[in-house]
Amino acid sequence: MKRVGAAVIGVTVVVCALAMQGSAQNAAPDPRVGLKAGARDAGQAARNMEVVASVPKPQGFFDPAAPVGVPAPPEKKEEEDAKEPPKEDPARPPRRTGLEFGNSDMAFRRNQLFVGNFNGFNVYDISTPAKPRLISSVVCPGGQGDLSVHGNLLFMSVEETRGRVDCGTGGVQQTVSPERFRGVRIFDITDVTKPKQIAAVQTCRGSHTHTLVVDPHDSENVYIYGSGTSTVRSGEELAGCSGSDPKDDPNTSLFSIDVIQVPLASPEKARIVNRPRVFADPSSGSIAGLWPGGDHGPGTQKTSATNKCHDITVFPELGLAAGACSGNGILLDISDPVHPVRLDQVADKNFAFWHSATFNNDGTKVIFTDEWGGGTRPRCRASDQPTWGADAIFDIVDRKLKFASYYKMPAPQTDQENCVAHNGSIVPVPGRDVMVQAWYQGGVSVFDFTDSAKPVEIAYFDRGPLDAVNLIVGGFWSSYWYNGRVYGTEIARGLDVFRLTPSDQISQHELEAAALARVDEFNAQAQARVSWPANAVVARAYLDQLTRGNAMSAEQANAVREALDRKDAARLRSLATEIEKDASAATGRDAARLKGLAAAVTRLRP
Repeated sequence: MKRVGAAVIGVTVVVCALAMQGSAQNAAPDPRVGLKAGARDAGQAARNMEVVASVPKPQGFFDPAAPVGVPAPPEKKEEEDAKEPPKEDPARPPRRTGLEFGNSDMAFRRNQLFVGNFNGFNVYDISTPAKPRLISSVVCPGGQGDLSVHGNLLFMSVEETRGRVDCGTGGVQQTVSPERFRGVRIFDITDVTKPKQIAAVQTCRGSHTHTLVVDPHDSENVYIYGSGTSTVRSGEELAGCSGSDPKDDPNTSLFSIDVIQVPLASPEKARIVNRPRVFADPSSGSIAGLWPGGDHGPGTQKTSATNKCHDITVFPELGLAAGACSGNGILLDISDPVHPVRLDQVADKNFAFWHSATFNNDGTKVIFTDEWGGGTRPRCRASDQPTWGADAIFDIVDRKLKFASYYKMPAPQTDQENCVAHNGSIVPVPGRDVMVQAWYQGGVSVFDFTDSAKPVEIAYFDRGPLDAVNLIVGGFWSSYWYNGRVYGTEIARGLDVFRLTPSDQISQHELEAAALARVDEFNAQAQARVSWPANAVVARAYLDQLTRGNAMSAEQANAVREALDRKDAARLRSLATEIEKDASAATGRDAARLKGLAAAVTRLRP
């Protein structure tokens, strides 16, 4: 059976990983341990990164009676981390979760930052990263407000039953109503000071997250992969919706994703064009072909059933997507974006809920995250297993997923801090795989996974809990690198901007080279291969890596530095030839870095 194969892979994952990770969380306390609590005056700890700006949430995006939120309800003794969402009465006001005004995901366009929120979104001018300036605010409730941007279009996820077609704040009182909206909104942001909703694509499960897909072979459309994780709405409210078991209804709205086509010339005509059954068993034809839900045996996690994806990250240039799909991690062929085809799947007895995915820059690795506890519970305590609520790093070999290791932010947190692996992005350092990642109230962690079997933390930032007594849901929802800075959305406090600083683990040249890789748009779930301009600092970054790893003699390294300093083109060409010969005799990362250095030197002009 296919689902059995996936579970067996998960067992292999565990055995390999325990040897690597060991007792990472039992190490000696670091400065992140024991930080003072406080809403606005919490203690801070940082290594190799510094805050350059902190901006509070604007009016309309916090509750004046509880500016940073309300205490989370106590955790039930037998609470299941992998349970299905509770049945909702659409006519009743949603239960308070502390996220009604929470900041969520981000998208970037040129010098503009779009910050999602469960109550709408805000737009900032980041021309000067140290001084973000609010441009506009749009109140449009519905959670969770994940955003993507493409040209003059902004896409927004809406899942909650309080969402209204007209963005109204009063919710919907009727159980079945044409006024309710759950799906993907589309805004025209030609005038970013006045975003205008131009389309609203209704879906059966709403849109918890979505992914922008730009097909390199289709200039007339973009596509949205919609991932709904909530309950299925009534068929009376939206025709064709069914929450039935597939045994009872083969057309159930479970066990699929939504593919939305957006014609760029007429985005108001956006529509669902497919609901592919990406979890199907190809042998039996059963659409429920992957993890059925439940634990993996004594002492293992209870893992959600695979009837939905939480997040899908695409790499259109390679025709690949990685889906974090509740009970499994999956790899998809998206060469035809309307009809994605599953290439591989993995399960893991340490994962409660497969949450998100990030490729490295050349698409040879993918990091999956586990949102154990749903993001609202403390899961980074000293007593918590280091392989639960962590990242799982996979190599992609012949379009198959091969497990390498786990990574978990290593500083133990308190019972007052919700903490688990969450959203991040690569930091485009040439010659290395580096990721910056949000861990809710566990802060921001930057780690190197160039050796996918041995990830190493190289920088961090953390604050103390929001409250010394109660757990109030907060911390970093997302942290992304964009054009030389790290931006982090704090659920309760607002927005932070960081600068990475050099150390013995990452050089100034490497950071300067990363900052050269500039883009006009950035959506974390839509990856593209990063390239670097012809610049001596790129060569110096490779040189720093080679000397740090003792992969180049001091004599040869000094010769390259001197030629770069003198801008001696003839000498650089001669050295590039020597370095290419050395690369042909080297292996692995050393060979790749030598080739990178030779190419960087060759591209330089006198």
